[in-house]
Amino acid sequence: MKKLLEYICIVRRTRSDGGFMNGELLIERLIAYAKAFLHLQACDEIYTRNLLLSKFGLFAPYDGNAETSDVYEMRVPDALYAEICAFARERGLCDAGEEARFAAGIFGLLTPPPSEVNRAFYAIKAEKGAQCACDYLYGLSVRNGYIQKTAIEKNLVWTYDDGQNTLEITVNLSKPEKNNKDIAKLLTAPQSKRYPACALCKENEGFEGQGAQAPRQNIRTVKTILGGEPWFVQYSPYAYYDEHCIAISEAHTPMNVNDSTVEKVLDFVDAFPNYFIGSNASLPIIGGSILNHEHFQGGRHEMPMHRAEFDVLYEEPAFPDVRAGILDWYNSAFQLESENRASVAALAKRLIAAWKKFDSPACNVLSHSGDTPHNSCSPIARKVGGKYVVTLIFRNNRADEQFPDGIFHVHPRYHNIKSEGIGLIEAMGLFILPGRLKAQLEEITDIVAGAPYDASAPEENTHPLYLHRGMIKDLLQEGTAANREAAHERVISYVNRVCAGILDCTAVFKRDETGRRGFDEFLRGCGFQRT
Repeated sequence: MKKLLEYICIVRRTRSDGGFMNGELLIERLIAYAKAFLHLQACDEIYTRNLLLSKFGLFAPYDGNAETSDVYEMRVPDALYAEICAFARERGLCDAGEEARFAAGIFGLLTPPPSEVNRAFYAIKAEKGAQCACDYLYGLSVRNGYIQKTAIEKNLVWTYDDGQNTLEITVNLSKPEKNNKDIAKLLTAPQSKRYPACALCKENEGFEGQGAQAPRQNIRTVKTILGGEPWFVQYSPYAYYDEHCIAISEAHTPMNVNDSTVEKVLDFVDAFPNYFIGSNASLPIIGGSILNHEHFQGGRHEMPMHRAEFDVLYEEPAFPDVRAGILDWYNSAFQLESENRASVAALAKRLIAAWKKFDSPACNVLSHSGDTPHNSCSPIARKVGGKYVVTLIFRNNRADEQFPDGIFHVHPRYHNIKSEGIGLIEAMGLFILPGRLKAQLEEITDIVAGAPYDASAPEENTHPLYLHRGMIKDLLQEGTAANREAAHERVISYVNRVCAGILDCTAVFKRDETGRRGFDEFLRGCGFQRT
């Protein structure tokens, strides 16, 4: 009911006396918003108004003083998007169901062109620094609706402190679950004539989109050079954390973690010392969801792993200026710190190359099955207090009969909470759980609080809680909770333990004696010794 009333208010605002929406007034509201938040210059106002008249099928502007005062209070453009969608639907300006695509095109028109965005970004960066420049691009991306701020704020978010580390857990209500097998197909799928070739390609900037391809008229990116190659930086529309950015190669080439990756992430933090940056591992199961286009993820957020302390310190005698060690973290992460970029780069490259060939049968780590590689890693770079900090998370995607989805993948007992591969972001301790959990966890909470429950019902695979039958059984072993609040705490505590367990699954060197020996063997083979 609240949403219906809000929508009625929005539409009434632009209704004319004849009962139809007043498109001319809507245009004036859009012009006012663009002048206030999208850097529309006075000399471009008439030009932009005429473009909007054409898009709306109108022939003359609003006659009189338009009431636009409310637009100056807008934090996001959602209300204006709703007005555009309603007007487009009423006037038949687009096909049914394409109203959001039409609205994105209108905001693309109102947003400065890429050349102006790049000029302004680098002018701000030169005068005020990288963070101010990023504030400009991020603010523009929120104000023109590319970053879905309202949708992001609906996500469920909480933290879990296990006494040594803290995980961040989100239930993402806008991100669909992806199947690892479908992700793997991207690397071997034939390259078609699809335009753009994928969702990350540079050709998406300004692209209208069609079918399942999302509209990108309002996306804006900034150019940069990484590893001597042309790249660009944009923000994620459904950000997982603060200022979630993506650095993308202009070339549509597959992910490949190697020596050049190290130089590229270090180039990035030199250009953007305000952000961390990291590369997903380049193999299915242990990599990200897009493996056919080289890209990194970063942002302003301090990830949980970034707060982890050293567990065991190591040194490489030939590089006395580098502090190094295994992190006190769930999965297998090794960190290098130095003010000397060349030293950090040399050691990171050595470790990456060695890991690709390393075998430890005692730890279930085999680098190859025939010619098929299994070892890769995620390099993450930051600048902290003048030091280069590079963290390498070692990964392996091998599967066997016991774990056909991956030995170091989420184990089956945790699949009800998450079955997707654990990529860069979650390996660093920020979990993105599927949106289905919101309703499912509420229902499980009711059961734990004492709601009627037939324990045999979820045994049918068509039951909505079939996936969670084991979880419910475990939770009810303690009996029902005293009240719903206590039940909720018990359910969330279960999810917390699962997330920690998932990261333990991904550790190639477990935190036991065998794992410690295996990790030490690998590091000694790379020239390191314990201090």
